[in-house]
Amino acid sequence: MAVLPEVTKSTEDVTIEDIQVGDPTVNSAEEIDRLRRLIWRRRHLLIGKGNALPPVARGIVCDIDVGSAKPIAQRVRKVAPQFREKLSDLIKGLLGTRIIKMSTSPWASSIVVIIKKNGVDIRLCIDYRLVNSLMRLMIYPMPLINDLLEDLDKVL
Repeated sequence: MAVLPEVTKSTEDVTIEDIQVGDPTVNSAEEIDRLRRLIWRRRHLLIGKGNALPPVARGIVCDIDVGSAKPIAQRVRKVAPQFREKLSDLIKGLLGTRIIKMSTSPWASSIVVIIKKNGVDIRLCIDYRLVNSLMRLMIYPMPLINDLLEDLDKVL
């Protein structure tokens, strides 16, 4: 899994007929067609066959204070053989849509593959517990809820 092939396109070839919406016993053909056309107009927001993209926060910098701790790079965790291809496809999709990018950082946390409730699909998570243990807590006074509500009331 160390090397992934170059990603050239971010979306599988999807046709409007691939979009499965509605229930023919409940929805009319016109309703189903109208919904398909609506989704088709927004297809740039999809990864492959129906996976919606979250909005990407570009240009946001997150500065985590770890004091003088040396960078840590955790070892790669084992992934069950039946999920390796799915994991590779998921990572390629995330790279292709620029949700993630290749990194040369000395910091590296392990990925955790979670099996969704349907027992087939996977979710990709990152285990930041070791990094979290190195973080220095930021100590500052929390605003009072009444002050926040008053400020909100002034704006509204």
